[in-house]
Amino acid sequence: MTGTDDASEDALFVLTAVLLTPAQFPSVLGDDYPAACEALGLAPYAEGYGIVLGQDGGGARWTVVIDDVSLVAVAIASWDCGMEYDLSPDDRSIVVSLPGWPLAVAVAAPNVPAPHDPGPEALPEGSRPPLTPPDTEEWGPAQRRLGADEIASQWAAWREQIGGDESFTTPADSEGKLSGPARHVIEELHAYVESPPPPGRVRSSFAPDGARTLRAEGPGWSLVARTDDIAFVLLDDQPGEVVPVGRGTELPGLLKALDSLAVRPT
Repeated sequence: MTGTDDASEDALFVLTAVLLTPAQFPSVLGDDYPAACEALGLAPYAEGYGIVLGQDGGGARWTVVIDDVSLVAVAIASWDCGMEYDLSPDDRSIVVSLPGWPLAVAVAAPNVPAPHDPGPEALPEGSRPPLTPPDTEEWGPAQRRLGADEIASQWAAWREQIGGDESFTTPADSEGKLSGPARHVIEELHAYVESPPPPGRVRSSFAPDGARTLRAEGPGWSLVARTDDIAFVLLDDQPGEVVPVGRGTELPGLLKALDSLAVRPT
């Protein structure tokens, strides 16, 4: 495995990498960490994995899963800071090599053929079909989670579209409980507080001003929220729509409770 210009067929030219841990995993793979691991045929070890995406010397796409999480974390942090980092895991750290990519990658390795899935002759007998990223022209669980990713990464832009909390009204029932299109989501979130869901189903990450960004998933829905602000909900049965949920009297306490049980990046 290499990040250099060695064009041998056995070399892997690393293009990018992501973490697969209870607190951070590609959301397209599943609603929680165990589901994401299952999508790649992995056991949901608490320590997690690193996922390396690259091309071999013939240009074929490969997803390489390694158990050296720290190495991948350092590489990602270096790249995010604009620094070069040669991510070259030791062969002994490789857990499995899978054909294809589960995520869309916009770059390609230099001096090798264009990215393509490995041919049948390159795959072991009984190998799974090549991994492919979700079709963005369709709407389903993976696309819904990708939409939630975008809201989380572009919170300020999405929040600006809504305006002040007073500019929209979240329906409530006679007891003041939130209702409307996201009423069942709120109920399921309360159930999470009573009985914690699988690891990664609720995640908490840094946000400005001492707040936290929360991500929560469930059957057919995704939620993105700031602990000091409102929430947005995406639903499988409402393609492409984003439902804002005002703070009201119920949301602040619910978000605080969810943050207390959420897994966080170390």
